[in-house]
Amino acid sequence: MGGTAHEEDRIVDAVVFLEYFKDLPDGRQSAKVKYPFEEVLLLCLLAVIAGAETITDIARFGQMKVELLRRFRPFREGTPSHDHLGDILATLDPEAFQRCFVAWAAALIGVPEGVVAVDGKTVRRSKSKTDLPIHMVSAFAARHRLVLGQVQVGDKANEIVAIPKLLDMLDIQGAVVTIDAMGCQRDIAQKINDKKADYILALKGNQGTLLQDVELFVREQKANNFKDTTVSQHQTVDADHGRIETRDITVIHNVDWLQDRHHWPALMAVVVVDSTREIGDKVERETRFYITSLALMACLVGPYIRAHWAVENCLHWILDCVFRDDECRVRTDHAPANFTTIKHMALNLIRRAPGKDSMRLKRKVAAWDDRFLETVITG
Repeated sequence: MGGTAHEEDRIVDAVVFLEYFKDLPDGRQSAKVKYPFEEVLLLCLLAVIAGAETITDIARFGQMKVELLRRFRPFREGTPSHDHLGDILATLDPEAFQRCFVAWAAALIGVPEGVVAVDGKTVRRSKSKTDLPIHMVSAFAARHRLVLGQVQVGDKANEIVAIPKLLDMLDIQGAVVTIDAMGCQRDIAQKINDKKADYILALKGNQGTLLQDVELFVREQKANNFKDTTVSQHQTVDADHGRIETRDITVIHNVDWLQDRHHWPALMAVVVVDSTREIGDKVERETRFYITSLALMACLVGPYIRAHWAVENCLHWILDCVFRDDECRVRTDHAPANFTTIKHMALNLIRRAPGKDSMRLKRKVAAWDDRFLETVITG
């Protein structure tokens, strides 16, 4: 009896997880639905956690693991073929699916603390004869290392339109939103401020004379040792694998002169990061500029800027090197965007799974050990 009760508990847990996707519109004729969407989602998710990289992989997983799947849902008709599965993913409304994902991710962690890094990634092999590769803009909770949400855009240039849509779906009150230069837009800064969050936006040449004005002011103030303005400064030094990187962070707190010319929502400071990277006899120098709504000292702003790179190291790199995202050839209609959302779901669940193994090894263990796979899906 004890084993039966434990199994029932697992089934309940899985159903609770699927509750966040129960209202997802299903365009199929209800009388002809052989495979309920909640079963299709559970199949896809379990398969991707266990290492599936293609729709064919998922279909074969279903054939091999149908008894495991029936511990969670009936699967009375078994599992769909890869063609049928591809059709379901191709016709599923990706925006509705992404909204359900956001609700589920919010239930996992609540309101994110610290940095929410927003960045885009192109799924390179999703290009077809008639369509460009899809580009997904994601919000990543750096401290939790979990995906909060994502939206699909036509290409990188359309991130400007996509970022406000993504922010609208998220509860980011109290967070610090970091975005690269593509997102350095007044409307985006205003959207973040309206949602009671702060921003750090990378500054490049896409905002008229803003960068030129900042560069000129910083150059003049450096020459004068910042005597004519209010600044705070902090230095960090990292040494690893024969490389020494020094970062000198300067926060310019007096930005009235900049507001008079450019009128940025809630702007409180300009941040200058001077990096020096030494590898043997080679020395590389780089200066980066940011604008921010934070009124903090340099020693506190610096870690927020560095935390932005979690979206590259803990999301994009994992997708490419562990999930082999750049090699994925899913291309039909909405299937690439929906498959990416499923990968993000799998990544979140694997990240929360117990143990200190790497993401790669956890996927392998999930393929080898049904009990561990059950643990991943039920939490």
